[in-house]
Amino acid sequence: MSQSQQYRAYLVGENGVFRSAEAFEAASDASALTFARQFTRHGKVEVWQLGRKIAVLEPEQQHQARFTRQ
Repeated sequence: MSQSQQYRAYLVGENGVFRSAEAFEAASDASALTFARQFTRHGKVEVWQLGRKIAVLEPEQQHQARFTRQ
C-alpha cells in the first residue's frame, strides 16, 4: 500500500486526559507505531487512525521513575 494514512499520537496525562497530540502520516499501522514510539519518553501514548485506536504504548522510562524516591 503506497498511499499514506492519517494518524495521531496522543500523549496521555496521569489523569487519563490527553495532554497533547501529534498528527502524522504513515503507510501502515506498523510504521505508525514505529514513529509514535519516540513520544513515549514523555509518557503513555495512544495511537489512533481516524476513529480506530491502534495501540497504547507504555512510557519508555516507566520503571525508572519508580526508583527516584529516596
